[in-house]
Amino acid sequence: MLFRSWRRMFRAAVWLLFVNSLVNAAEFTVSVDGNDSHPGTPEKPFATVERAREAIRAARKAGAIEAEPVTVTLRGGTHFLPRPFTLGAEDSGTPDHPVVYRAADGERPIISGGRAVDRFRPVTDEAVLARLAPAARPRVVAASLKEASVDDMQGMNGAGFCVSDPGLEFFVGERPMTLARYPNAGYMHVAAVTGVDDAELRKGAAIAPGGAFCCDDARPSRWPAEKGAILQGFWMWDWGCMRLPLAGIDADTKGLVVGPIPGGTMKIRHGQWFYVENLLPELDSPGEWYLDRDTATLYCWPAEPIAPGGASVSVVRDPVRLENAAHVAFRGLVFACGRGSGLVIRGGENVRVEACTIRDMGGWGVQVRGGVRHAVVGCDIHETGQGGIVLEGGDRALLVPAGHVAHNNHIHHTARWDPLYQEAIKLIGVGNRATNNLIHHVPHVAIGFTGNDHMIEYNEIHSSVFQANDAGAIYTGVLDGRRSLDETWSMRGHTIRFNYLHDLHGFEGKGTQGVYLDDCFSSAEISGNVFFNITTSDISGTVLIGGGRDNLMTNNMFLRCTRAFAIDARGLGWANGVGKPATQELIHMDHRQPPWSTRYPRLVGILEDEPLAPKGNVVARNICWKGKWEVTQPKARPFVTFENNLIDTDPRFSGAPPADFGLAADSPARALGFEPIPFDKIGLRIDEHRKSLPVGDGRSNHP
Repeated sequence: MLFRSWRRMFRAAVWLLFVNSLVNAAEFTVSVDGNDSHPGTPEKPFATVERAREAIRAARKAGAIEAEPVTVTLRGGTHFLPRPFTLGAEDSGTPDHPVVYRAADGERPIISGGRAVDRFRPVTDEAVLARLAPAARPRVVAASLKEASVDDMQGMNGAGFCVSDPGLEFFVGERPMTLARYPNAGYMHVAAVTGVDDAELRKGAAIAPGGAFCCDDARPSRWPAEKGAILQGFWMWDWGCMRLPLAGIDADTKGLVVGPIPGGTMKIRHGQWFYVENLLPELDSPGEWYLDRDTATLYCWPAEPIAPGGASVSVVRDPVRLENAAHVAFRGLVFACGRGSGLVIRGGENVRVEACTIRDMGGWGVQVRGGVRHAVVGCDIHETGQGGIVLEGGDRALLVPAGHVAHNNHIHHTARWDPLYQEAIKLIGVGNRATNNLIHHVPHVAIGFTGNDHMIEYNEIHSSVFQANDAGAIYTGVLDGRRSLDETWSMRGHTIRFNYLHDLHGFEGKGTQGVYLDDCFSSAEISGNVFFNITTSDISGTVLIGGGRDNLMTNNMFLRCTRAFAIDARGLGWANGVGKPATQELIHMDHRQPPWSTRYPRLVGILEDEPLAPKGNVVARNICWKGKWEVTQPKARPFVTFENNLIDTDPRFSGAPPADFGLAADSPARALGFEPIPFDKIGLRIDEHRKSLPVGDGRSNHP
């Protein structure tokens, strides 16, 4: 008994010494060469970030660091997570003393949700070699995922309209490999539908009974024995796609049969395009890979030799998760190689992701869901399977803003798995902001927004919306997972100002929109923007107001754009169906009472004032040069106010656009009241979180 008492006293003394050592420091160090039995000092660091979190909890419980800021410093190297790293309310800091997870000065710690894959070997299995193309046989190598301790080999799952999940993915040298596909670039096309008269199909859409159709290519005849192939197709429209399993092939007719179809039938249109992926016989070019899940064997054709530790597969879903945490910051870290999204923040307050890189995720870079005043600042986000940043928050019923911010981020080469409606930045709810971001090489929408009172300003967007035509670089319709957040009259109070949009041309160069207010979306201020070198269709414009009300389009430059803008009256015609849900929503929000009646007084009497008529739109003090001016539908024209626009007249720039968009002192636009645009404030900024600007394809086209 006496021995046990002394042992308890000894343990308490050791714990007290440990706690006392934390009182002044309140700092822990984590190193890939550390040990979780260490005290977490720079000299004797922890091995895992989870151990640092537990040390913080223990020290706080002992009352050792209540009045001190807390810092966890991660040393360079790859920190593999065995499971998602989670933080809850108990892990919060305070407004004056946040908890900071930071990179050691001059070092590059990577928080990885992957597993390293080594021991690649030449393929010797004769049956496998026979399935490969002759040119691929000496170049394709294989590795066992069982040897890499990977048990969860989840494939594509959760497929739906424009959204699915890739499951396990493969990365080499910090770049995603392409799941073996045919064709390697471009598409096959729908030639006929089984059970449907070809002449009927050519007239428009058809229902494919059982999802059977024929293509215009004989290549599928090589795949009758293949399992797990996936069809990714734009089956009906160029703005909607869906992945479906390939269930069978008729080699004689070039016929393909898809697997289970949501709803049981498949709408399809003659000439629409698709490709097929996850096929070992199509692993025929550098940068492709394939996983045989029956044998847990990964095959790849490396674009370059794989360095030791240079290859990995994604395993952990949503590697970093915060639930109701407050006053926490991540600074200078790299988050890589995860399924799902890099960081998921739910609830809480003032979580900041600063100067971080988020790459090689199957889903989004950062998702903010609820809470208030969260921020993603100065980050680089690229090579995500879906989008960049989701900011969702605020109370629409009470019009209380969330105050989330995406600022000074460089977002590019996203949506490589799901190309449509996976925006670089998505704003949902009330009162969120996207400012000073550089966005490019995004296949569809760059910034999507829905809800109320969002601010979109000082962003530069280029080389986007190249996978579809009926869309906009800044767009209102939001598909969020499986939720479709359609436009209504109540979604008011948005500001789109001082943005620079350029070099946007649409799918196959057939045109797109810079800003698209779809299906009666109303009350947006579009002012002080520069639109340069944007291709639109013959019936659309760089700005498209799709039947909405009370939109202000003022003080913008439209330079070398096919057409400056278009305004239609779709609510009085083919889109009149939006009226019923829009009316129901207004009644649900009690729009005649505060806060709605005071915040949006024009909504009070809208239901008695031809709500589907595009009333109250103003087009004033805009410049249109070296492009057509507008197309306004006759039913919409009586409701539009046009004032002091400079059309087909040389604005007299002080230099030559795009190098210089400044107006000379004698510019005729100045006499019409055109106000200077603050070009020097647009785009990425050098600050404490961003020390340099990108070069190459990310370089801005203005000073």
